Amino acid sequence: MTPDAQHTTKISVHDLNLFYGSKKALIGISIDVPQKNVTALIGPSGCGKSTFLRTLNRMNDLIDNVRIEGSVRIDDVEIYDKQVDVVELRKRVGMIFQKSNPFPKSIFDNVAYGPRINGVHDRKKLDEIVETTLKKAAIWEEVKNDLNKSALALSGGQQQRLCIARALAVDPEILLMDEPASALDPIATAKIEELIYELKQSYTIVIVTHNMQQAARVSDFTAFFYMGELIEVGATKAMFTIPAKKQTEDYITGRFG
Repeated sequence: MTPDAQHTTKISVHDLNLFYGSKKALIGISIDVPQKNVTALIGPSGCGKSTFLRTLNRMNDLIDNVRIEGSVRIDDVEIYDKQVDVVELRKRVGMIFQKSNPFPKSIFDNVAYGPRINGVHDRKKLDEIVETTLKKAAIWEEVKNDLNKSALALSGGQQQRLCIARALAVDPEILLMDEPASALDPIATAKIEELIYELKQSYTIVIVTHNMQQAARVSDFTAFFYMGELIEVGATKAMFTIPAKKQTEDYITGRFG
């Protein structure tokens, strides 16, 4: 299923099946994710949204007893190929989790962590990366005088933006966000949503959200999952006004799920 012929495809998934042991959690998923757009994954709890999201940077590799069939290509490279370096892949495909998870280190060291692991030790270069990525994550003005303070002293919304900065510091091309605002208050949520809008100028973003209004506000394309299947995918505006499938309409209008 291609969202739109006008857009360059960044991620192409074809006939993807995922099993936890003998349980089939994803069933025949095919979707093209367009570059430098926001694609929202919606659907009731347990429908496979987060599982699917984690297939895009091979996070499911960390779970015992997971088996995957089918194809996931990023820029036409098969990411499940044995030759693929998973560490390199995860540099290109950053992940933001539902619960902000800053390291118990300073704000500076949180952002500098990835670049240091990748061999950047020059202080001037690190300063530059930290400032640039904190600015991109719309938190620089709030923390620029407190870079040596513990990241754990920040508010929930600030911690989440710091985690976004940390993901950006290794220069990814894709950002995966698993309900990045679900634990935040409305003001912090609005900041994250504004940030997503800014970031899509430079990054391909895939976001899992339970919040229909949020999906409608932040995404260009929406994919509706139900019971491990992809029911419908299309331009968000069309999906929320004239969905092609009755199931999608029932979910969006709150008749089930």
